[in-house]
Amino acid sequence: MFLTISTTGDPERPATDLGFLLHKHPDKAQVFSTSYGTAHVLYPEASAERCTAALLLEVDAVALVRRGKGKGRGGAPDAALAQYVNDRPYAASSLLAVALSAVFSSAMKGRCAAKPDLPARVLPLRIEVPALPARGGADLVHQLFEPLGWTVEVEAVALDTRFPEWGASRYVRLVLESARLTLAEALRHLYVLLPVLDDAKHYWVSSDEVDKLLRAGEGWLPDHPEQKLITSRYLSRRWSLTREAMERLELVRLAETDDTGVEDVDNAVDEETDTEDRPVPLAVLRRDAILAALHDRGAGRVLDLGCGQGQLVQALLKDVRFTEIVGVDVSMRALTIAARRLKLDRMGERQAARVHLLQGSLAYTDKRLKGYDAAVLSEVVEHVDLPRLSALEYAVFGSARPGTVLVTTPNVEYNVRWESLPAGHTRHGDHRFEWTREEFRSWARGVAERHGYEVEFTPVGPDDPEVGPPTQMATFSLTTTTADTITPAAATPAETTPDAKEEEAA
Repeated sequence: MFLTISTTGDPERPATDLGFLLHKHPDKAQVFSTSYGTAHVLYPEASAERCTAALLLEVDAVALVRRGKGKGRGGAPDAALAQYVNDRPYAASSLLAVALSAVFSSAMKGRCAAKPDLPARVLPLRIEVPALPARGGADLVHQLFEPLGWTVEVEAVALDTRFPEWGASRYVRLVLESARLTLAEALRHLYVLLPVLDDAKHYWVSSDEVDKLLRAGEGWLPDHPEQKLITSRYLSRRWSLTREAMERLELVRLAETDDTGVEDVDNAVDEETDTEDRPVPLAVLRRDAILAALHDRGAGRVLDLGCGQGQLVQALLKDVRFTEIVGVDVSMRALTIAARRLKLDRMGERQAARVHLLQGSLAYTDKRLKGYDAAVLSEVVEHVDLPRLSALEYAVFGSARPGTVLVTTPNVEYNVRWESLPAGHTRHGDHRFEWTREEFRSWARGVAERHGYEVEFTPVGPDDPEVGPPTQMATFSLTTTTADTITPAAATPAETTPDAKEEEAA
């Protein structure tokens, strides 16, 4: 997908100032890595009279499918075959909006250290998007951009130029021109309105999207005539988030009308005397339950299997009772983020000696994982294909054999209590399954029996009398230590090898 930003100038105010605003030198072609591909920034023309910056985003279609899975939370907006055959690599969408934010973040925030006065300057701008999905047609494109001071040129793209009788597709070529806006304002318009016109997000929309919308919409969204449509589409029609955003936008509008601050308008509640209980996030409740169980069993050396981005490792590291913490994940990217979260490069020598991050697959046995007091599989088993669950079972309970194993997993019966979760969908697009309480207990008891453990179950979160808790936790305690207790039902996979790890990671 492709987008160009052009401006004109003169010797006193050269057009190449665009390079200062974008923090990208006109004489260089630069490459940036994004979550779903590679972004290229280059300048097809750069002179004092005219300068054009181009953003080219090469989408990794395979990564898009792997991360979206085409179902459930975080899934692609289209289903089945559409996750493989779609317009994502070519047509401007939320993928391009995210790339704009990542590559031109300083420009979007109106910052320019080299020329501090430049971001506030109104520029003659021309923006071209060759392929843009427009669900709502050309009329909607005009309705969205014209109130913001843009002159809009929309050219419908034919379904097939060889068969004009087929009519136009839902794609348009868009040209925007304005001499009334700053570059930061223009970028914020695109960041919000590109995914609104596409009417889809390539990622799961959570509550922090409201903050993103209000930041990017500052100064223009509260008074936009299509505010409700923009808000609803940007938040993927999640009514609870849309309602929150509309309420906050109304506060902004009232504050601007009264020429006062939002905090002065929204002053009905005194934060110092507010005693209303706020719900504790489920992720926090889960970590607290895990830490309490590890304390009860006196664990000092702990494995976090499937550690992801290191949230639990970080919590364990804060407690001096845990003398050695090992985080294991198959994803090097996740381990890199975990290392950044933990600030390993700035950690003191004594503290750094307590924590280790290892790449490894739980589908294979690994000698490095033997001899630990406890292992935690927090929201891990549901990400494993059911036919491969027996391999994970043996690698943890049959080979590593820690004294205590904690396993948490969603309780699918509780899903009916999530107002934003469509019926029949899993909580995350990567979940291969989600168990009922009885299914989880049946699996856990079988594991305990096969490998010489005892197991008990603990609810995590509010225990609904009808559907149970949102998360269920099993605590396995080793009762025997000899390998003779392992029944033949659990086959022994091959010992982990570097090649096996690489194959699993791929």
